Amino acid sequence: MQPVILAIESSCDETSASVIRNGKVLNNIIASQAVHQKYGGVVPELASRAHQQNIVAVVQQAMQHADVKSKDLNAIAFTRGPGLVGSLLVGVSFAKGLALSMGIPLIEVNHMQAHVLAHFIADPKPQFPFLCLTVSGGHTQIVLVRSYHDMEVIGETQDDAVGEAFDKAAKMMGLPYPGGPLIDQYAQLGNASRFKFPDSQMAGFDFSFSGVKTAFLYFLRDEMKKDEAFIEKNLYDICASLQQHLINMLLSRLERASAHTGIKQIAIAGGVSANSGLRKQLHSLGAQKGWDVFIPAFEYCTDNAAMIAIAAHYKFLSKVFTTLDVTPLARMPI
Repeated sequence: MQPVILAIESSCDETSASVIRNGKVLNNIIASQAVHQKYGGVVPELASRAHQQNIVAVVQQAMQHADVKSKDLNAIAFTRGPGLVGSLLVGVSFAKGLALSMGIPLIEVNHMQAHVLAHFIADPKPQFPFLCLTVSGGHTQIVLVRSYHDMEVIGETQDDAVGEAFDKAAKMMGLPYPGGPLIDQYAQLGNASRFKFPDSQMAGFDFSFSGVKTAFLYFLRDEMKKDEAFIEKNLYDICASLQQHLINMLLSRLERASAHTGIKQIAIAGGVSANSGLRKQLHSLGAQKGWDVFIPAFEYCTDNAAMIAIAAHYKFLSKVFTTLDVTPLARMPI
């Protein structure tokens, strides 16, 4: 049997659908929500409304693009959590309705596990066990991955996620949302060693980014007292210095985790893994340490249904299904 699965992702502000056949992702349809830009961040109520508007068209496009009919499907997969409950509810309800109407199984997927398993969509693929640094607007974790279904968080942020640190810093500088990609863009034009910021020292492999955000706020305030145009005059160097500092924080913990576990199969995942500076420096560090480094294609870094589909594929093979009384979870341990 070559299972055909329709996967739906609606955890935040991306409505996405993907069809996978026998482990091969056939497409990855994504509808983004521009409505949040003027608010400087995702507005949960607006996100859930946009999912309701987009989900039918997105699913239809995925099915048509894959040339798959409803009768061809063997299961419906969806993101159960973590995420915004209102957004998740749209995808969960839609998936349950489809599965019930067709009499086929439901597969719930953990959003963070899916980010990790995005590495199995295309070659090259890591070998078990491997370490995965998952970095996004809501999460920063180092995950020990023993198998498709066995993952353990061995280090994580104790407050804010690194993606939030990027976006909040961008907002402090007056950059539009989402500001993380803009910091990455401007950082490529600046001097990364010009400004220094403090590192919150945490035990083990954990992270803390709230102190960095506060220090950055005070840094801008103090410099702007001297020169109101400080940000405008030094934007590239500020972005480069901040980005370098955040990347150093991430990679220092990852390096520590690799040394402790002896694992040299190293991966990154999540929206912040699209950051060009992080990708470049991970490759450089990997070459120094003798790591095998794995970084997913850009389209599989941010929230997308292809990663939900590949996670569902392995659950289908193990016959791990869920029931129709399933509900979304805002928080869902990996």
